[in-house]
Amino acid sequence: MLRTFFVFFVTAFAMSIHGQTDDKKVTVSGSIQSDILIPQDDEKINAEHIPEDLLTNSYAEVNVMSKYVDAGLRLEYLEHPLPGFENDFKGWGVPYFYVKGKLKDTELTLGHFYEQFGSGFVLRTYEERSLGIDNSLLGVRLVSNPLKGVRVKALTGKQRRYWHINHAWVSGADVELSLDQWFHPLESHGIYLTLGASFVNKHEKASDDEIFVDATHKLNLPENVNAWDVRLNLTKGPVSILAEYAGKSQDPSFDNGYVYRHGHAAMLSMTYAKSGLSLLAQTKRSVNMSFRSRRSMTGLSSTISCLPPFTMEHTYALPALYPYATHPDGEWAYQLEAGYSFKRNTVLGGRYGTSVKVNFSHVHAIDRHDHDGESSNGLMGTNGYGSSFWKWGDQTYYQDFNIQVEKRLTSDFKMNLLYMNQMYNMTVVEGEGGMVHSNIFVAEGQYKFNKHLSLRGELQYLTTHDDNGDWMFGLMELSFAPHWMFTLSDEWNCGETDLHYYMGSVTFNTGFHRIQAGYGRTREGFNCSGGVCRYVPATKGFTLSYNYNF
Repeated sequence: MLRTFFVFFVTAFAMSIHGQTDDKKVTVSGSIQSDILIPQDDEKINAEHIPEDLLTNSYAEVNVMSKYVDAGLRLEYLEHPLPGFENDFKGWGVPYFYVKGKLKDTELTLGHFYEQFGSGFVLRTYEERSLGIDNSLLGVRLVSNPLKGVRVKALTGKQRRYWHINHAWVSGADVELSLDQWFHPLESHGIYLTLGASFVNKHEKASDDEIFVDATHKLNLPENVNAWDVRLNLTKGPVSILAEYAGKSQDPSFDNGYVYRHGHAAMLSMTYAKSGLSLLAQTKRSVNMSFRSRRSMTGLSSTISCLPPFTMEHTYALPALYPYATHPDGEWAYQLEAGYSFKRNTVLGGRYGTSVKVNFSHVHAIDRHDHDGESSNGLMGTNGYGSSFWKWGDQTYYQDFNIQVEKRLTSDFKMNLLYMNQMYNMTVVEGEGGMVHSNIFVAEGQYKFNKHLSLRGELQYLTTHDDNGDWMFGLMELSFAPHWMFTLSDEWNCGETDLHYYMGSVTFNTGFHRIQAGYGRTREGFNCSGGVCRYVPATKGFTLSYNYNF
């Protein structure tokens, strides 16, 4: 198959070059990324012994673009993968390739592709290397704008699962109508209104997974699972409103305990931004909306959909120590955020201005009951459980209140301050551990000596009586622009274990190249993005990272 595709790729490349005029040249872009670890044993941090001398996740990608034809492929080498990527990740090859034809307002893609319908409730395929996610579809996708204000997508294919392709066919269509382009009064009054609708079908043979209730009975699994989504997006001046609702037919799977309950998701998001003021209000209710191209899979593989978490993604080390992962069985989620930038030369703004942002998020269990109102978790092969729409369950999954202040004190020195109060249900997210209550304080400062030399520092403190107790984190980063950066950090569990997770690194940038070399310890925990998390084991050793974009 690879040999055939390389012939196809070269042919497409030649076709894209042939007949191009000087003002419509072929362009070639791509990237190389290689992350390397030379591991060392460290019993103190429970780093498992790794027999290999060198581990690496490496990727090389090239894309050829022209007026009528695009083509691309990616080579991945994970024969000796980094910790946390073992087992199914092990291997190497070309798991991603495509050829795209373009004519006027229509695109046709053959090969692998990524796609998202709406907010991703019924379809989102994407790549996130830090999490080990690449759930691309291998098949055909058509994107067209047949009329003014109309965008249509149609696709069918099979989903990547590590180095394999799942047997199930995933097919779908999406339509978006920009009504402001149809009705002149809307556009003339600055009103932009978009309506969208999606439909996705998963066709998975029941024989692919035989699930037995007991020694003599097995489940009658549906071969077709349908999901749909409708949405409205309205923008008027500084105000934007997004409302979306999705549903899914009976889909017994490992995630829901093989019950035959229908799935639903609803969200409402409102934003306002004007004159230094920004406001955000979001709410989401989901129940039984896990959607995979293989019903018996666990972990991060084979996911067709993605539920946004509606919690703030923190970039500082200790606020991100307990990250939240969306609960697939169902949840109520809320988020409120307000930000304001005080102008220069005012009482609160000072000489250089001040920015303040307050964020609050809360995630709660949904109500679960059977028909007589008693609590029920649902039994395999049954309709599962009932759930009153507005009623909460008895557990808080996550809560986060934080306030951030950004302030430039002088022309050379700026400072960021953060306070955060967090509740994290470790049992729900990780399987055990109970509720963790914590208070977190962060101070970051950056001083610029001249246009080439700057120094940045971080001090963070997390205090809690739960889990492993208190943590401290410190970082110093010296930059010699535009080429060099030197970083030292230490994450110290000053509560229970008294362990230090130190790290030092040197980074060199030149042109399109970036090289980073380091040495130290990595704490075990969860790496999260977009409500999806992957467990990372503890490691120690030398690291080397190389990135090149062209």
